[in-house]
Amino acid sequence: MKQARILTKQEYKRVLDVIDSNKYAGRNRAVLFLSFYAGLRACEIAALRLHDVADEQRIVKTEIVLEKHQTKGNERQRVMLNSALRKELQKYVDSVCSTYSRNDAFIESQKGDAFTPLTMSQLFSRFYKNAGIEGASSHSGRRQFITTLAEKQINVRVIQALARHRHLNTTMRYIDINDKKLEKAVEHFRI
Repeated sequence: MKQARILTKQEYKRVLDVIDSNKYAGRNRAVLFLSFYAGLRACEIAALRLHDVADEQRIVKTEIVLEKHQTKGNERQRVMLNSALRKELQKYVDSVCSTYSRNDAFIESQKGDAFTPLTMSQLFSRFYKNAGIEGASSHSGRRQFITTLAEKQINVRVIQALARHRHLNTTMRYIDINDKKLEKAVEHFRI
């Protein structure tokens, strides 16, 4: 199976520029941030309800609890939200979700319906296509999330927990390795 492509900083900025020029910029930014900053899968983003993300006062929570029907592994899981992601999601809640009921889909389509996992994946494809990026998919943000944690030298067991993988070898397959990273690694070696 071919790995989803990781974006460069310039490509990520290009995707954000494309999103920001769109009518649904707030919604689409929330989708992109959930993928890149929390490592959520497209099916998990599509399954979110407002009450999963925000409390009764519509303040974004510090973590999302995914019920087993919302996850790939059919197990209840926690997703930690960092301050940058919470800030972005709060903007979305305040501007777009003000009329939503607590049980409404967190991310709604143009028709006001919940996205399906397939239509959520197609939305990601449209982001990348409109930004002129080939090889990226709905899984690119998740792979970027995991690789970035590894590059920041976060313990791989912590990364495994944040990625919500059962097996460490699954997490290891997500971490991008390239010649530039290998060259940098050997420069650290001294006897």
